[in-house]
Amino acid sequence: MMERSSRLAQYWAVTKPRIVALIVFTAVIGMLLAVPPGAPWPWGRMLAASVGIWLAAASAAAINHLLDARIDRLMARTAERPLATGALRPPQVLVFALLLALASMAILLHWVNALCAVLTFAGLIGYAVIYTGFLKRATPQNIVIGGLAGAVPPLLGWAAVTGMQGEWDWAHALLLVLIIFVWTPPHFWALAIFRREDYARALVPMLPVTHGVTYTRWQILLYTVLLVVASVLPWVAHMSGLFYLGGALVLGAVFLWHAWRLLDPPDEFFAMRTFRYSIVYLMALFAFLLLDHWLLPLLTPTALEFVPQP
Repeated sequence: MMERSSRLAQYWAVTKPRIVALIVFTAVIGMLLAVPPGAPWPWGRMLAASVGIWLAAASAAAINHLLDARIDRLMARTAERPLATGALRPPQVLVFALLLALASMAILLHWVNALCAVLTFAGLIGYAVIYTGFLKRATPQNIVIGGLAGAVPPLLGWAAVTGMQGEWDWAHALLLVLIIFVWTPPHFWALAIFRREDYARALVPMLPVTHGVTYTRWQILLYTVLLVVASVLPWVAHMSGLFYLGGALVLGAVFLWHAWRLLDPPDEFFAMRTFRYSIVYLMALFAFLLLDHWLLPLLTPTALEFVPQP
């Protein structure tokens, strides 16, 4: 029994559950924002979409483990992963990843819609094959270009609910994608600064390794400025109200402070504090967007006129 439990824990570990949880969270936000205020939530479709997207993200994570096994053995942060330690063998992880991908597509095609399935599959290929298999090892801009695959979950959630039939569906969903796309570089480069020796040892051309820490810190500040601008766009597009705008500006100001302080950090660990705040930032930003979408119309009925109907 203990051996079986341990084996299940190893398979669970290769799905990167914390990262997948954030992916599913942003996809669910996309679903909830796609439903007009006051309209009933399509619970069945949303649940099926959440499970399907979770399975696809877990499959991509397992393929990431498979392709990065050599790198993982060389990095302190990843040396205990199941493939790196030999707890699981590559054929086992490959079969597991394929089964997860097949289950994902079956659920999305049968209980959601074809567009959501196609977009989800494209995201899986983008992260697991294009980013992990090529970009990660090819260019220091790997996380910028490959970040598009990690930014699509809100689009997947929106497509699951509406099928992208409404006049404003693509515009509003892509605003959410843009926010995550611009958020990804400062988020990941902060971690890369802290783990730069690991990446150098594994011969992964992350920006702090190829261009130095000082250059990377300035890039983090630049992208954080762009992120604050991008975070205001939902208000500009009348997708949200003043409640969201206020939350976005406060969260953005704190992120800017972290990015500015990182130029001359008080200690080496400050990069990790910036990385951790970036996760809090994204979750809180989307929570503000969701609260604004559902609470504002209840408090101020006239706000409904600013919410395009599908």
